[in-house]
Amino acid sequence: MTKLGFYPGCSLEGTAREYNESVMSLATLFDIQLEQVPDWNCCGATAAHNLNKILSLSLPARILAQAEKAGMKEIIVPCAACYSRLSVTQHELFENSELKKQVEEVMDMTLSSPIRILNVVQFIQEFILPHLSEKIVKPFDKEVACYYGCLLVRPHDILQFDRLEDPQTIDRIMEQLGAKPIDWPFKTECCGAGLSVSRTDLVAKLSGKIVKEATERGAKAIITACPMCHANLDMRRSAINSYLAKKYDVPVLYITQAIGMACGLNNKQTGIYRHLVKVNN
Repeated sequence: MTKLGFYPGCSLEGTAREYNESVMSLATLFDIQLEQVPDWNCCGATAAHNLNKILSLSLPARILAQAEKAGMKEIIVPCAACYSRLSVTQHELFENSELKKQVEEVMDMTLSSPIRILNVVQFIQEFILPHLSEKIVKPFDKEVACYYGCLLVRPHDILQFDRLEDPQTIDRIMEQLGAKPIDWPFKTECCGAGLSVSRTDLVAKLSGKIVKEATERGAKAIITACPMCHANLDMRRSAINSYLAKKYDVPVLYITQAIGMACGLNNKQTGIYRHLVKVNN
């Protein structure tokens, strides 16, 4: 059994419970044990970096320190926002010794060496993809719009994950499931991110363009790997439909749910029954 460190973040224990359920179900299916970072805390996304620089670094730094203390060499971080905050913080601190010292004093912990931080797509690519073909029982035979969002590929100089404007990793994974990824220009457009509560009108506008474009290009599902993207495209669908003055019912799935469906996991294991926009198996 493969054992890996795991940081769920706040969303996966709240509004994105289905994401967590599908990640854990996949891990079990592929004989992977995900061990949570002990006593983990919020990473500070999305507001901390707008309020206090040291706080915005100390929150993710403590998570990394806790993982290091537990002997973890790598951690899987499914939330794209958490992945971004942890990766950017680690980069900043190990590039600036004075800043690192300040943060270590605030959190009363030390960071000895960088930990390998993997987003959920990298996790799938490295630990699931090599064994995926033998597990597929029901190919995902649909046209899909692979939506990466802002934070999975940016800032590119630090994350070094996929191509900045036209990423392909999720597309290739979906192709292995039997799906047909569409060619579209909205792969990395912003959905409104953390404005979901404070500016629902802006979310409706930004997310509406994404839903409309995906639908008009023939997508039968939108595939994502970010809880905020999923919340804005799924939970805010009524606001989107109102803004567009038309009902759009294209469902939004996490990449882990799509894999789970293709591998025969039931609705409880994938969590798709929790979605507001109905998913047809």
